[in-house]
Amino acid sequence: MKKPLIGMLATLLVAGATALTGALPAQAAAPTAQASTVQAPAVADHQAAAPLAAVNFAGTVALSNCSGSLVRMPGSAATDPALILSNGHCLESGMPGPGQVVVNQPSSRTFTLLSSSGSRLGTLRASKVVYGAMTDTDVSIYQLNTTYSAIQSRYGIAPLTISASHPVQGTSIKVVSGYWKKIYSCSIDGFAYRLHEADWTFKDSVRYTSGCDIIGGTSGSPVVDASTGQVVAVNNTINESGESCTLDNPCEVDQNGTVTVHQGIGYAQETYGIPACFAAGNKLDLTRSGCALPRP
Repeated sequence: MKKPLIGMLATLLVAGATALTGALPAQAAAPTAQASTVQAPAVADHQAAAPLAAVNFAGTVALSNCSGSLVRMPGSAATDPALILSNGHCLESGMPGPGQVVVNQPSSRTFTLLSSSGSRLGTLRASKVVYGAMTDTDVSIYQLNTTYSAIQSRYGIAPLTISASHPVQGTSIKVVSGYWKKIYSCSIDGFAYRLHEADWTFKDSVRYTSGCDIIGGTSGSPVVDASTGQVVAVNNTINESGESCTLDNPCEVDQNGTVTVHQGIGYAQETYGIPACFAAGNKLDLTRSGCALPRP
């Protein structure tokens, strides 16, 4: 949720890390892809994604100003309309305010689909924003105008599966940025009871170890469990300069109200609760049992 939404790319390159890390100006061009030879497996209808031999760019996308991923719920069918996961602060309409929730709004946003090596395969187009918020979490979910099976048939790319299990401390993870075609490797250091940044508050956020020194443009990147290949969180912010609870400088607040600052440490928002909010056919239903996403 940082100035990159309205700032200049040059500012990001000079500043390095940017909190609510991702938004780069829409006109900024993504860099050239890096090479990789690992191929992603196919996903069978109604089955969870098979574990990856290695995490790569297959299933990731580049937005005009952020990163994202082609995702499925554990129960999604191959014939369901496909979904894209990114951050709420990456929405083309701007950052939602505290308490603001966007549901089922028309969108024709485009996404660049990447191969396992990070090369451009083609363009995917949204039909609507299914969900977007920066309250408790920082997430946007787009529905595409095509299905998983159609994408698989045309491009040979399967979606990443969103895990329905809470992430575990110590897990090795990969933050895969489709915008920068870069993969960050680290572990889950722990969880922030509350993460405050300016006017926004996120709950039960994933804290990275220092290896994931994310920068502007990585917002919305899937955080992938390195052993299962499933998405456990969505990358969103970093404490840039050591300030406390300010824009670009999130702080942690525990159950007792104690504030802690970790300069240079990045965070992600858990995604395990998202599948409970989707019924058959990838239909959002915020009234479903177990769904805890904020409602409008």
